[in-house]
Amino acid sequence: MIADLPNVDGTCLDIPTREKLDVPVPSTHPPRILLLYGSLRERSYSRLLTFEAARLLRHFGAETRIFDPHGLPLPDGAPVDHPKVRELRDLMLWSEGQVWTSPERHGAMSAVLKAQIDWVPLALGAIRPTQGRTLALMQVCGGSQSFNAVNQMRILGRWMRMLTIPNQSSVAKAFEEFDEAGRMRPSSYYDRVVDVMEELVKFTLLTRDRTDYLTSRYGERKEAAAKLEERVRLQKI
Repeated sequence: MIADLPNVDGTCLDIPTREKLDVPVPSTHPPRILLLYGSLRERSYSRLLTFEAARLLRHFGAETRIFDPHGLPLPDGAPVDHPKVRELRDLMLWSEGQVWTSPERHGAMSAVLKAQIDWVPLALGAIRPTQGRTLALMQVCGGSQSFNAVNQMRILGRWMRMLTIPNQSSVAKAFEEFDEAGRMRPSSYYDRVVDVMEELVKFTLLTRDRTDYLTSRYGERKEAAAKLEERVRLQKI
């Protein structure tokens, strides 16, 4: 009963139902997955792992695009109309899901990966470029297996209002896991990458047509209603 909730604006409250999650006409195009990696090294294991992930995603029926961070300026170090910034933001808007892969540097994600996310605001005008998109996380380690980078990126993904999937990948001693041609060798690490990409495609197919409803919030609806009421009031003055 709304009478039991005196602090709630009933006009802005939504009661979730299964029917509201139904999709009358599901999308038929391949899931659109953007992949980011976090190193500029000539032989970058985060880039090689990203390429491996893209191959798997295409096999699972997705369309993939990989952003090359070479030439991307530091956040706030160039105008927002810088070509690399525009490219990155356009890809964010194009994507329905994303993969972030970072090396672990000093117990953290790399500055290269963080800079890419820092160039993307929570909102571009009325559009949120990452909200509701699915996200998979991977990291490469120079030594023993660690989860510092993926844990940090998981916090970052939540901050960017993304739907981060439960599974993740951390590749220990990455220099041993790729051959001279840059292909990942068979291992339990490779199997986990397959698991993560399969799960990402599943979650993307499940949520992409429902993003608007899944990300609709009472607080934002209430705020929008208050702004509309204020505009109407001013027009009457």
